[in-house]
Amino acid sequence: MTRTTSPTAAPPAVRSPADSRHDELLQRATDLASILAGRAPQAEALRRLPPENERDLHDSGLYRMLQPQAVGGAELGYECLITIGAALAAGCASSAWNLTNLASHHWMLAMFPPAAQDRIWKENPDALIASSFIFPAGKVKKVAGGYELSGRWPFSSGVDVCGWNMLAGIVRTEGEAPDHRIFLVPRADYEILDTWHVTGLKGTGSNDVVCTDVFVPEEMTVSAEHLKGGPTPGSERHSAPLYRLPVFALFPAILSGVGLGNGEGALTDHVASTRKRAGNYTGARLAELQSVQIHIGSAATRLAHSRRMMLAICEEAMRDAGRGHVPDMTTKFAYRRDLAFATQLATQAVDEVNAASGAQALYLAGSQQRRFRDAHAISAHIAFSTDVANAAFGRLALGMEADNPVV
Repeated sequence: MTRTTSPTAAPPAVRSPADSRHDELLQRATDLASILAGRAPQAEALRRLPPENERDLHDSGLYRMLQPQAVGGAELGYECLITIGAALAAGCASSAWNLTNLASHHWMLAMFPPAAQDRIWKENPDALIASSFIFPAGKVKKVAGGYELSGRWPFSSGVDVCGWNMLAGIVRTEGEAPDHRIFLVPRADYEILDTWHVTGLKGTGSNDVVCTDVFVPEEMTVSAEHLKGGPTPGSERHSAPLYRLPVFALFPAILSGVGLGNGEGALTDHVASTRKRAGNYTGARLAELQSVQIHIGSAATRLAHSRRMMLAICEEAMRDAGRGHVPDMTTKFAYRRDLAFATQLATQAVDEVNAASGAQALYLAGSQQRRFRDAHAISAHIAFSTDVANAAFGRLALGMEADNPVV
């Protein structure tokens, strides 16, 4: 009689409720991906997500994947931004970009003072919050009870469907170090400018927003100094490791999974079509050409390394937070360096697929041209500039001070 397992084999690992919640939401994202892929042309035409996409993302619970359980969220591990973001991006990168962006703001809100959490979540736990973390864009004046905020902020993804916005600014007080601070502003207090006329990630609706002398109460703000890892103003309510991660050290991971999934979707589609294609001039089966096989293997290698690197960083950061350890500056800048590199690997995979697709990649009726445009729109984000990330790491390695004060 043949044994299927060794009598001394270790028992199967016990899965936590968090693992089950993750698997459930990952399956929902996977199921949605093909539906959203069919609506991608509509998203591009609208230059924002179709209302059906917004409804599906709400109904699936994906927007709340990082929200605390105490207010009805899933409270998944930080790696869900990679796994779930990639699964959705395999269908539509614009939808995945807005998902991970807006979901991350539930995560960040848990680090704000309790009064800010109550103001938003008690009114509507499903509330969506946009952002623009371009600190120099904000002109801030300290006033009684809070701050007066003015400025124009670009790249506020998904802003049209959001009731709030996290806007960044620098508070300058004579004799004190600049205070890089984030301000929660309600929709009634800012104007949306229709500026998102672009070639890639067209469906994200990443428009500009404008504030003019808006009063923001102290309790609706948080300093970037309190988001560098460890306890935050929200820790008295949400003490889980997830809410003690260093926000801006890990910021690229919010979006990097979108580049990964966009690349994986491009490769999957290319492999499926290549299996059936023959050369227009020779009639030879493309799948039998070694050059085609090499391109596929090369793209797959880049994507596999990209995924492993992204997940390893998120998992390491979660382990550190779980044991109460805040990474040092070198580690934080290494996170940003490696996440930028991993995202560029995904872009290179799309480029390889594009080159291997030949003239087929030119047709607007196909998805490859969109994936190519989206890949390069993703890699254009400052967080994925390997020049910037490598230089920032190099400064520290050479004994110089960091050039990014919020990390």
